[in-house]
Amino acid sequence: MKTGRSLTYLATELERQAAAKKDLVVPAKRMHSVTHASGQCHVVVDEAGGAVRYPLNDLACGQLAKRLDIPLSYFKRMRADYPELLDQNINGWLKLNAPDSYLLRTLDGRARAFLSTRYRRLDNFELAKSVLPILQQLPGARFESVELTEAKLYLKVVSAKTTCEVAPGDVLQAGVIVSNSEVGCGTLRVEPLLYRLVCSNGLIVCDRSMRKNHAGRALVADDDAVLVFKDDTLEADDKAVFLKVRDMVQAAVSETTFELLSEKMRKTMGIPLRGNPVKVVEVLANRYALNEAECAGVLRHLIEERDLTGYGLVNAVTGYSQEVDDYDRATEFEEIGGKLLALSQGEWQQLAEAA
Repeated sequence: MKTGRSLTYLATELERQAAAKKDLVVPAKRMHSVTHASGQCHVVVDEAGGAVRYPLNDLACGQLAKRLDIPLSYFKRMRADYPELLDQNINGWLKLNAPDSYLLRTLDGRARAFLSTRYRRLDNFELAKSVLPILQQLPGARFESVELTEAKLYLKVVSAKTTCEVAPGDVLQAGVIVSNSEVGCGTLRVEPLLYRLVCSNGLIVCDRSMRKNHAGRALVADDDAVLVFKDDTLEADDKAVFLKVRDMVQAAVSETTFELLSEKMRKTMGIPLRGNPVKVVEVLANRYALNEAECAGVLRHLIEERDLTGYGLVNAVTGYSQEVDDYDRATEFEEIGGKLLALSQGEWQQLAEAA
């Protein structure tokens, strides 16, 4: 499993961000775009105290393009080669969308998300405050990896006292991952986690998870004013969501869940990869959208471990995740490992016999 931050860093940064963020519901008529020759795109918002300029990160730019139906490749080309044309496009569509409003999420004076007013804010600070005490009380709890990326919060915890041997000396431990995005990059999720002690591989089981979409009632602003939301305006029923998260954490590391998932892991040991390993990994790459470098990395792990079975392939995928620089993408490889566990017999046969 890819190493992340310390729990102390996470707590400090979440508290800092909670104080530094600002959310605005902005009528389209109250904003316009200014793009520098360097390609830095800004949204200028007519707030009560005057115009405020917010630089947009790449994620917010992509969301802005999507909201205005501007093809992203064209958006990027204009930003790089013709900033004035980009502003004409953005401002023209904002003018045509004048009756609409958007949720602009900012942090440290920068726009980090450009979202629908129906986006429901389930924020990391409140989530962590609710779930961390429960995670710390798990039997033999060990925070194996925590991280806060530009897109998501991750809490990956292993319960060291819930274990089994899938083969002599090959020990699995039960765990759970809680993840969330404040910026529209995914749902609030609680998922079981398997941790392989011998190699520190982590595997996320997506098909036995809780997911809560960030969808709610539309936030409403006066047609002629920008509405600034404070933390105390968050929906009161968010507390019920976080209580459900706490219940799901307990279920994710239960003996029943762990035994079921451990047995699925054992069954992959009986699936021989009879096909050409190169072709097997190519089929895997096509199925889960791996690029050329990722495909080569998984193949290398498969060959080095000398285990040409379904179990070996699962561990090649999760082992390679530790080498991936981007934490979000590394976690996706841990999820691919879990998706392999969920394959049907026919799907495994197609994968294992690739030639």
